[in-house]
Amino acid sequence: MIGRLLPGLAWVRRYDRTALQGDALAAVIVTIMLIPQSMAYALLAGLPPEVGLYASMAPLLAYALFGSSSTLAVGPVAVVSLMTAAAVGDLAAVGTPEYRGAALALALISGLFLVILGVARLGFLASLLSHPVISGFITASGLLIAASQLKHILGIEAGGHTLLELLQSLGAQIDAVNGPTLAIGAGATLFLFWVRGSLKPLLVRAGLGPRLADSLAKAGPVAAVIVTILLVDQLALQAHGVAVVGAIPQGLPPLALPPLDPELWRQLLPAAVLISVVGFVESVSVAQTLAAKRRERIQPNNELLGLGAANIAAGVTGGYPVTGGFARSVVNFDAGARTPLAGVMTAAGIGLTALLLTPLFHQLPKATLAATIVVAVLSLVDLGALKRTWVYSKADFAAMAATIAVVLGAGVEAGIVTGVALSLVLFLVRASRPHMAVVGQVPGTHHFRNVKRHAVVTSPQILSLRVDESLYFANARWLEDRLYDMAVADPALRHVVLSCAAVNDIDASALESLEMLNERLEAAGVRFHLSEVKGPVMDRLKRSDFLAKLTGQVFLSHYDALAALDPETTQKASAGSRPERSAATL
Repeated sequence: MIGRLLPGLAWVRRYDRTALQGDALAAVIVTIMLIPQSMAYALLAGLPPEVGLYASMAPLLAYALFGSSSTLAVGPVAVVSLMTAAAVGDLAAVGTPEYRGAALALALISGLFLVILGVARLGFLASLLSHPVISGFITASGLLIAASQLKHILGIEAGGHTLLELLQSLGAQIDAVNGPTLAIGAGATLFLFWVRGSLKPLLVRAGLGPRLADSLAKAGPVAAVIVTILLVDQLALQAHGVAVVGAIPQGLPPLALPPLDPELWRQLLPAAVLISVVGFVESVSVAQTLAAKRRERIQPNNELLGLGAANIAAGVTGGYPVTGGFARSVVNFDAGARTPLAGVMTAAGIGLTALLLTPLFHQLPKATLAATIVVAVLSLVDLGALKRTWVYSKADFAAMAATIAVVLGAGVEAGIVTGVALSLVLFLVRASRPHMAVVGQVPGTHHFRNVKRHAVVTSPQILSLRVDESLYFANARWLEDRLYDMAVADPALRHVVLSCAAVNDIDASALESLEMLNERLEAAGVRFHLSEVKGPVMDRLKRSDFLAKLTGQVFLSHYDALAALDPETTQKASAGSRPERSAATL
């Protein structure tokens, strides 16, 4: 019972010392990684740095209770932070109480929407976002986020919601670049790139164990934070124009409801839905990948509840929308996390930081946080996916390229909507023109293959076809016309046999088209037959009068159909020598 209500507690009965050690080590490493990262992402969302810390506490506790992954690390992430800034920035000015209130409301709305999806068991709806669209969206968002952080690294004022606007704004202010800020920002960026790619191998060669070396490498952002804080303090760089984080309130997150203004909620709802779906897809993909390595299972509907609870918790504790982060989840997994208790311990570590250590970040340069974001998001950029997708599928490439172009040219919300819409359109186009092949018998076998790909035997009086798609309203009329045109084109034809081996469903529109096709073929003196109809499909056909009006028969197998309608040709083909196996596809 408890396992169903609170799946995150399923680990309690099997918890032991080994799991505790793994969880504790993972919590320490993720906490060190998350402190600068969460503050940086809050600034990306247009919020004070402490909001990032708040969004890394209560959401972790809520997910630990309701989520199904043992290693997913929930908190602020770059893409959701960018989407938050885009959604809230249209309603209020950055730095105002209204802006912060709208961010809280956005988190609460997102959480409620995810919970509703989870209760209704609608996790499958996330499949509307195809992988090329998600890949294109993340790639474009990474480029947009990196461009948006250049102003902090250069020490200038710039803004814009699109890549062109950002670049034009940066170009207009390029003469005002602050030298000390650029030195800190560029130095921190280069250092973090070096840490990410080269520090671990260097430490291993120096004699450290791989696990310790990896842990030290993950602490690179903390080293950058400490060094740059000391530089600003010792060299009085704030007086030379270096922007710093400033005072960060000490204490745990406040408990308060966000604004409950109906008009505000109505305006935020579309963005909340997009943030929820994008965050859910990203989280589930990461959680499933990590779970597979330990032969564990993820329940998508429980993930909806877990992420929904996390966002509701963020909305009432001073945070903003959160989701499962790829980088920190992988770190959590690699560091040895065994259960959601690792997330609880991480929340405790962030809580202690908010209570005791925030004064230490007063002189933290914003350029350092910007460098942290740039290095994190550029690792998500995968321009090579464009080439791979182009080679494999031009239609998927179109969806990916359109998503990238619109995100960069019009903004994140327009980009993801465009990608989803284009994916659905391309799906309908493909489904409305299903693959259909004329098939013949492979000599010496009872198998039937495409006449264009294999050396097969066909009967002059039988049109033998295979359709590789379920039949429904989008393709029914096309299939009806195509079959009829092929049948009447040959005066010697007496039978049409449609193999339904790949047909999993026939909806009412398709049934009507089959009935019309049956009548049209009968008028042309051609009988219409079906073969290999699946049980559920046959059950539905029996509930109509189609079978009673069918001019032909329904055969158990395609071979049975050809053997009954043209036994001489079928027997000769069966007795013939079997050709060498073809490497062609079916």
